[in-house]
Formats: sequence, structure tokens, C-alpha cells
Amino acid sequence: MKRRDFVGLSGLAAGALFLPNFPSLGGTPVDPSRLLEGIDPALKKRLANAGLNAAKTAGASYADVRIGRYLNQSIFTREKQVQNIASGESFGAGVRVLANGTWGFAATNNVTEAGIAKAAQLAVAIAKANAKVQKEKVVLAPEKGHGDVTWKTPIQQNAFEVPVAQKAELLLAANAKALENGASFVNSSLFQINEQKYFASTDGSYIDQDVHRIWPTFSVTAIDRASGKFRSRDALSAPMGLGYEYLTPKAADKIPGAAGTGLIGYRNSYDMLEDAALAAKQVKEKLTAKSVTAGKYDLVLDPNHLGLTIHESVGHPLELDRVLGYEANYAGTSFATLEWKAKKIPYGSKLVNIVADKLQPGSLGAVGYDDEGVKTKRWDLIKEGMLVDYEKIRDQAHIVGQNESDGCCYADSWDSVQFQRMPNVSLQPGTAKMSVDDMIKNVDKGIYIAGRGSYSIDQQRYNFQFGGQVFYAIEKGQIAGMIEDVAYQANTQEFWNSCAAICDQSDYRLFGSFFDGKGQPSQVSAVSHGSATTRFNGVNVINTARKIG
Repeated sequence: MKRRDFVGLSGLAAGALFLPNFPSLGGTPVDPSRLLEGIDPALKKRLANAGLNAAKTAGASYADVRIGRYLNQSIFTREKQVQNIASGESFGAGVRVLANGTWGFAATNNVTEAGIAKAAQLAVAIAKANAKVQKEKVVLAPEKGHGDVTWKTPIQQNAFEVPVAQKAELLLAANAKALENGASFVNSSLFQINEQKYFASTDGSYIDQDVHRIWPTFSVTAIDRASGKFRSRDALSAPMGLGYEYLTPKAADKIPGAAGTGLIGYRNSYDMLEDAALAAKQVKEKLTAKSVTAGKYDLVLDPNHLGLTIHESVGHPLELDRVLGYEANYAGTSFATLEWKAKKIPYGSKLVNIVADKLQPGSLGAVGYDDEGVKTKRWDLIKEGMLVDYEKIRDQAHIVGQNESDGCCYADSWDSVQFQRMPNVSLQPGTAKMSVDDMIKNVDKGIYIAGRGSYSIDQQRYNFQFGGQVFYAIEKGQIAGMIEDVAYQANTQEFWNSCAAICDQSDYRLFGSFFDGKGQPSQVSAVSHGSATTRFNGVNVINTARKIG
């Protein structure tokens, strides 16, 4: 999957992806039937060894080879027609080496022993050239060799095996539900990705992984023809690390939202038709909803909204490369520096426990091993409101006095060099039994928010503003009707320290970012964020429709 083909998707916003004739996600267009072909692991091992041996002979002290086959398929529809179907494949190998204490990288689409050996020799030459200006040698945290191991996303049905016509019919059926319920326009899409990745290193690891991700989504719009006013609502689906079984709805996976809203949350399966019908009803209601009065409110945030706030105000600022100032692309560095952490300033209230987890079932970021051969794990980032750790990889661990990588190194393609990426980052649910309605009963003046909206955040991941998809006023412990034009503003510490209640495990579910951008040249990864519905007290809310003068 070519990283540059992803650049247009890395900042993906709600309406932007529903364009006619949207391009493939990258790679060479192929017949969909070819996406089911596999590659012999024994052949991959022989090819990888050719690269490792060539690197060592050329003077590398460490080397790894990634042989990758990246598959994607995307289907786009609008109202009653299919607009575009694209299937792509990208295949090649990347070789990363350490020579003279410096990194070197080269890639090739000539996946032969000679081709990979040549790439390895080039990577060593690049490393030796870089070493002339290197100020400090790279120090790698130790990682034992894992031998021959495999890992596969535990899917029940490979989405690539489902006929394209069947998938298009599902999208068109969702469109029909929206139109039946009053939508003026509707677009729907289905994204599928399969990464077949083979990793080998001079540490003695030979790791074969088969990773699957899927994302069904839509956008529904209603127009008041008389006034020209229009409102939209996007799908409340979460992209997941699952197969096509995600699109077979199960009653046990449906979680009711606040009473009086009609909202439904989805856990490990998604009812696209149900959500599309509800979205159409809600956009009509949004056309006549009262505009919010700016002021301080207690916010009750649904997981399919809160996930983005976690992503931007916790996930990114705790990436160690941002903390150290090594990375500033896509909204800057981080306020949570090593010096800030040493001051032991509370990141949030004592209710706030946030973990990183590369093993979480169904999540976008779940893998057995990362892209530098580290076995993945779960670890604490924030414990009882205090920052306790960061997200780090092998060449960063020693900087913070640790001798172990967190296993969150990733490259979006065989021709992209791997670097530190965000793991799944999740807010842990409350330990006391509490439903959404229980939470709302104790709110005198508040707003219930669901769905991802527009947002902005400063260059230190500190001051921010977030919108949403749907908003409901809370008055004296009850939902008091839909409102519009809502966005809340805060800084990261102020916001997380205002956390006053978290629903229990029964309300917990995942939000996801399917196209998360980072780096220059840009790379894209996918990551999930779990939470239960959470209350934040006294947050500043602005009216986004208000005009000056």
C-alpha cells in the first residue's frame, strides 16, 4: 500500500470521503479474485534470509527484512447507484539496518533473493553515509528472537471472500433505509484492508502475520427546501479489526443510548440498516433543533464521540517521539514532556485510568508482533489521573531509562520505514455499576453528545475544541430534546481533571481511527480507543452558529 496514495485520506473528515469516483486506497488495481492468493512462508523465509545475510556481509550489526503484501478494497455508493469499486494490491520488501550505529533503509518491488540482497546492500551503504553526520549512536532495547511464529486477526469471515455484489447490495440497502425515512441524500462506503506481513531479523525472529480491518460508514443529509438549510449525520459505526462478521448484527452487541434519544451503540457487530434509518430521522430533527446557549455545562460523552478526544488529547501527546520533539507533523509535539511528567502534575482526576493495548480483541491496532519484531502487550499510560508512561519503541526505551520496547512500531507499507505509532489507547470503565441513564439522573444542566464531529487542537496537544454528530440537552436529570451548534473547548489537563463519572463495563465499546496520519512523508495507521460513557463537569460550550456583529 503506497503511503503517498494514503495522504489524501490521512486527515479524513466526515464528508470528505464520499466523493464520486474516489480513488483506490493504493497499490496496483487488480481483479478482486486475486486478493485471495497467498504466499508460501518457506519462500518468504528464504527471501528474507538473503537480505539478512547480505546486510551482515556488508557490515550491518543488525538488520530486519519485511516482506509485505498489502490488499485493499473500497466500495462507494450514493442513493441508488454504485459510484466506484476499487481493489488494489501492493507487494514488495523493505530492509532496515544498523551500521556504524546509524539506521539505513531501502526497499524493492523485485521480490527475489537477488533483489532483496541488493536492497540490503543499499540500506547498509545509506547507513554508513548517514553515520558521518550522526551525533549519537542508535541504542536498541533488547528483544529475543521468537523463531518461526504466526499471528492472524481472529476473524470469522474474510471480507475479501464475500462477493463484491453482496457488499454493494448492503450499502444500497442502507441507502434505501435512509431515503425511506426522509433523507434527501445519502452516501455509503465500505473499506477493507488485509496486511500479509512477514518479518525476519538478525535477532532470530521469523514472524508471519495476517491482519484484517474493516470499516462500513455513511453520511445522511436532509434539506429544508424552503429555507435551504441542511443538516447531516454520519454513521455511528466504529472501524474494527474484524472480518465481514462485523456486518451481521447481533442483539447482544447493541447497547442502548440515553433514554429519549433513540441512539444505539454497537460493540462487535454493526446494524448498518438500523443506523441509517435512525440517522435519517435524526437529521430531520436537527433541522428544527434549538441552537445551544453558550456557557458551562456538564458533558455526558458517548464512546463513539469520546474516542476522538482520547485520540487527540492522550494518544498523540504520549507518543514519545512527539514528547522528545523528534516528531511535529500533524498537530505538533506534546505538552507532556519528561520535565512536565517529573513535576507529578495530575493529567486527570483519580477516576482516569488509561491503558495502551496492542492485544485488544477486535481493535484496529491488534497484532501479535510489531513491525520490528517485538511481542505486543498492554501497559498503563495514566493511572488514577497520574501520567506513568509513554508509547515507545526499541530505539527510544533507553532515553526514558527503560530496557524494553512497548511494541508499537509500524510501517504502512513495505516501502515505508517503520517508526513509532500510537497503540490502542483506552479509558478504563468505572468499577461501580452505572448505566447512561443513571449518570444523567445526576446532571442538572448538561449536554449528551454522540458521534465524531469537527475538531482542532494546538501544536502541543493542549488547547482544543470538539464538536459531535448529535446533541441532546439535559435538564434536571432528563433528556430535554435535541439541540444544535454545539462545540466544547478546554485544555487537556482541565478537561481530564473534570472527569466526574464513568459508566461500567457493560457500556464499554470501541471507537476507531481508520486513517490516522503521522510522519513526513506521511504514513497512515489504524487505531482503536475504548471507553464507556463518561461525564465531565463544568466544560465550556460555545455556539458554532453565532456570528459577530
